[in-house]
Amino acid sequence: MEPRLGPHELLHVFSFLEARDLLRAAQVDKLWNEVTSTTELWRQLCLRRWPSCRTSQMSPHSWRQYYLCRSELEFRMESGRPEKDFTCRAITGHKGLICKLAYISTSEYRCDGQEKSVVCTVSSDHTVRAWDLQEAVEIWSSPQQPAALVNLVTFPRLQVVVTVDEQGLIKVWKVEDGWECASFSLPASSSALEACHQPEGPFVLAACADGTLYMLTLPELQLLSRASLFPGNPPSLLCSPDSQWLLTFTQSSDLGAKVIHTRSLLLRQEEEPPVFQLLPVRLTSKACWVPLEAARLIVLHRSDNSEQLVVTTFELGTKKCKDSVGILVQEIASFPLPDTAVAPHLLKAHGSQVVLLVSGLQLMVFTIHGLQLAASQDHQQSITSIWVDESRVVTSSLDLSLRIYMWKKDGKWPVLKSCYHLLGGSHRWSSGFTHVECDSMSIVGVESRKTGTSVLRSYYFRMSRD
Repeated sequence: MEPRLGPHELLHVFSFLEARDLLRAAQVDKLWNEVTSTTELWRQLCLRRWPSCRTSQMSPHSWRQYYLCRSELEFRMESGRPEKDFTCRAITGHKGLICKLAYISTSEYRCDGQEKSVVCTVSSDHTVRAWDLQEAVEIWSSPQQPAALVNLVTFPRLQVVVTVDEQGLIKVWKVEDGWECASFSLPASSSALEACHQPEGPFVLAACADGTLYMLTLPELQLLSRASLFPGNPPSLLCSPDSQWLLTFTQSSDLGAKVIHTRSLLLRQEEEPPVFQLLPVRLTSKACWVPLEAARLIVLHRSDNSEQLVVTTFELGTKKCKDSVGILVQEIASFPLPDTAVAPHLLKAHGSQVVLLVSGLQLMVFTIHGLQLAASQDHQQSITSIWVDESRVVTSSLDLSLRIYMWKKDGKWPVLKSCYHLLGGSHRWSSGFTHVECDSMSIVGVESRKTGTSVLRSYYFRMSRD
């Protein structure tokens, strides 16, 4: 009789297998079934396929279930079979245009039957509302506010949403029941809001049209600090994934983009300027942070002679300067964009070295060094927004459709596979999609109506329950 492999030897062999092979091996006998169920095998499979898996949130026995559930969801999102893989619902309620939406449910994948997709929206009808996408119903609506609401940020852990209106009034709302729990009035109009998470707690960053940045506590909205960024110019704000860095720039002047160390906003004295560093680029128009490298920043800007658009990637760091902290900015890659009929108006990143640009109705994918990986033109009219995560890309368009793409690993660089369209309502009533957002189980688009209102269109993906 030939000697059999023991559990330790089998575990070593199984560590080289993919999930489908482990599932087959589990059917051989009781020993193989026990070894293929080992937590560490499935943990490594999850981390290889989805690097952003949050190990701190995972119970010791849930890695196999997590892998199988998330794989099934991605299969359904890749297939996109109406009624079989997802249900589509139109959700109405707002009497004006939806200006911004964001998920308040956590974006983490769950496989416990308690999954729920909830989004919040603000509108020109002076209200903020919360919506259950699975049930396709409005959860609550705020009373009508003094002015149109123009922006929001959500804090899923606190279950609060922060809004700002066109006059600069900031408010905090409890997601459970829509209760208003704090407010703060800025001295000028504002549409720039960012969520900032520090060890001391979550904060709200808001920028006024006069160029001043405010840091407010949550949920009380108490003023912690303020700083002048670009006097007389409304700035854009973009906080890094780990909230350590804040990029701010303005498109109304030739002032350079600034990177601010957010800890300096938290710890600074009243008259002390925050720690910042100017980026060595001119006329920044778009920027994004790289998902898998918290200190990596991609910027779309004009060349020194203003004749070309250039994509430059920077790596950020800190240095000790006497009794303070300084910022190191290192350029690690740069390339000029090919001439396009329309200048890119959307910029996103994937992984650590891939950048996506949208120009009119064209989607282009490059490495940060300028190697073009893909160029597609699947829409019939201009792309209005784009969602990118580690599994997929979703674009919305004025042609009243959403386009679904899936990332595939193929050698050194990922391949973006074009899958299918999700269709909106009737062109007779609608003028196209203006926004799209996603979480682990749903896709939601904002459909603009010709009557001057917006509706939400929810695509909720089903998962079988064995």
